[in-house]
Amino acid sequence: MTIKVENLSLHYSNHIALDNVSFSLKEKKIYGLLGRNGAGKTSLLSILASFSEQSSGSLTINGITPFENAEIMQQVAFLYDRDYKDESDKVVPLLQDVQRYRPNFDMDYAEELVAKFKLPKDKAVKYFSKGMQSALNVIIGLAARTPITIFDEVYLGMDAPSRDIFYKEVLADQQEHPRMIILSTHLVSEMDYLFDDVLLLNKGELLLHEGYDSLLAKGASITGSSETVEEFVKDMKQIHETQLGGTKSVMVYGALREEEKQAALAKGLEIAPLSLHELFVHLTEEGVE
Repeated sequence: MTIKVENLSLHYSNHIALDNVSFSLKEKKIYGLLGRNGAGKTSLLSILASFSEQSSGSLTINGITPFENAEIMQQVAFLYDRDYKDESDKVVPLLQDVQRYRPNFDMDYAEELVAKFKLPKDKAVKYFSKGMQSALNVIIGLAARTPITIFDEVYLGMDAPSRDIFYKEVLADQQEHPRMIILSTHLVSEMDYLFDDVLLLNKGELLLHEGYDSLLAKGASITGSSETVEEFVKDMKQIHETQLGGTKSVMVYGALREEEKQAALAKGLEIAPLSLHELFVHLTEEGVE
């Protein structure tokens, strides 16, 4: 499956949810979609899943516009923070109902996950706790094995052990049944190891789409005497700085050439890598150019 987004925009009266977003996804990878609250993550995912339609621009999946296309929509699963307050079915009958509409659905795997997440089989889903309902969303998304599987912050309400099961199952099932998985999250430091690629949205615009390893290679922290650091980073993109006495540390975004690294070391400066969490926080801060 391939996703191609070109100049995609979404407007609500005077609010711009998405602004001229373009990217393409072509491989069976796990894509991390990051962004602060209101960045446009859910708006973008809703369009990808044909839950809503863009104001302008285009989206194609395998070269076909997916909106109101039943064949394409069947290949996409969108799991989000759903409220099951009116769901009177118990968990197994509910999963069996989902199976009717998902040709790749693995009911044996779904029941295995029900056991792992310790979901009660004798209780109506509407009586599940928030964490149990989130686990149910995870089970549906994993067991459906659609070619494009989207998880929009489905971990909400889950405790740490349940989230750990979710992460391990994503990696294990992706290895056995590769597909295109998109994970939208705020828990960047907890989930970053899952990502092959990263897409970063900020205020409705796509700041970057990069491989996880190559993205981390573009961030560094330069630490040393204030004057030396300031001189060294003056022509670099600076995203954050801290100072303690005469020592300054500046986070920069942009790959350092080997000669720059050697020059920094020769000046007595320390170079340290940045985490994805640090890049996420500081690249989306107000005032970063």
